[in-house]
Amino acid sequence: MSSAAPGGTREQGRSEYGVALFLGALGALVIVQALMLPESLIVRGPVGPAAVPVVVGSMLVIVGAFLAVDIYRGGRGEPEGGEDVELTGSSDWRTVLMLAAAFISNALLIESLGWPFSGAILFWGSAFALGSRHWIRDAAIALALSFGSWYLFAFGLGVVLPVGILKGIL
Repeated sequence: MSSAAPGGTREQGRSEYGVALFLGALGALVIVQALMLPESLIVRGPVGPAAVPVVVGSMLVIVGAFLAVDIYRGGRGEPEGGEDVELTGSSDWRTVLMLAAAFISNALLIESLGWPFSGAILFWGSAFALGSRHWIRDAAIALALSFGSWYLFAFGLGVVLPVGILKGIL
């Protein structure tokens, strides 16, 4: 009796076990690291900083175990049907590179220009890379998003993002 799905190979069945093993190992790592977190002074009651990572790690282990049992019983992942995806098409590297440039420029300019302007460059560049050609409208929306998110972080969360050239103004 072969462990491979019809039309598949024996290696495909073993590779799916690899995914299950990876999920289990990742979950175990998350649990161990969460239990090694130092005690915090802000802990109030039974829920400390390790609670969420332990839950997430436990869920990863459980999902990995269920996946392994499913594979053992003959379940196999189905290939992408490509409902609205062009499977024969190539990657759009121009878009990927423009998005990468927007993210890298944000990382390089956030300290000098500050989040309001570097964030606006990030938002505008992402919109441009993804096909929007309404430059003025996109710039206005990008500025509103970046200034709005700066104020939300500053006043809503108490986290002050870099202001850069607007120091003393914001």
